[in-house]
Amino acid sequence: MHTLTAAAVQMVSGTHPETNIDTMRRLVRQAAERGADWVLLPEYWPLMGARDTDKLAFAEPLGAGAFQTAMSEIARECNIVLFGGTVPLQSGEAGKVLNTLLVYGRDGAPIGAYDKMHLFGYSGLGERYAEADTIAAGAAVPRLSADGINVAAGVCYDVRFPEFFRAQQPFEVLLLPAAFTHTTGQAHWTLLLRARAVENQCYVVAAAQGGLHESGRRTFGHSMIIDPWGEVIDELPEGEGVVIAPLDAARLASVRTRLPALAHRLL
Repeated sequence: MHTLTAAAVQMVSGTHPETNIDTMRRLVRQAAERGADWVLLPEYWPLMGARDTDKLAFAEPLGAGAFQTAMSEIARECNIVLFGGTVPLQSGEAGKVLNTLLVYGRDGAPIGAYDKMHLFGYSGLGERYAEADTIAAGAAVPRLSADGINVAAGVCYDVRFPEFFRAQQPFEVLLLPAAFTHTTGQAHWTLLLRARAVENQCYVVAAAQGGLHESGRRTFGHSMIIDPWGEVIDELPEGEGVVIAPLDAARLASVRTRLPALAHRLL
């Protein structure tokens, strides 16, 4: 791995895709102006609807549509690798979309994709979430790379399944777009992210939704970048903005050399 600078964009996406696209472009430009080579967007960045079914009307076919065009254009404009959070894509299954992370190279061309596999379900404290009602689960563990660096990817609820990331080894950087609820985020978000960094001895870049949305939903925020020793390098508690940090190849090598846990794995 060589050293590069990564950024995570935090948004408080609303119910109007055009406004969210404008916000995404503005924040990606901010990240690029600060020297980011890679930029990660949050889950559901184009739309946090008033109802879970709202996204069905905006689902795009793979390779076409306003969301994909906007991501391709901003990657090319800013000369970055863009990990595009998630957008709703047509699934072929009635009443359901794919919740898909798309990756774009510096020329704006697509270089990878991952359809979210683990679908969030929670009920309690007056809240209920059931992603499986409107999302079709992905079927393939991601195999992504950029700039010659192996990358693991997950989306939000995936972070609770350590074996999912073990299945993607070897990698040096783990990318996680999310829209964690405030309830579950307050309890587990930082704990889970730091654990994934420590056990995989990797950098973790996590981009979140962070605030009170037009829909009334409250997301936890706390987008962050974590080093392979589990230290949080940069963090944004709430509101829109950017976290940014170097992913230092020497730091990664030092951690893995001093405590060669990955080489000691038996299972």
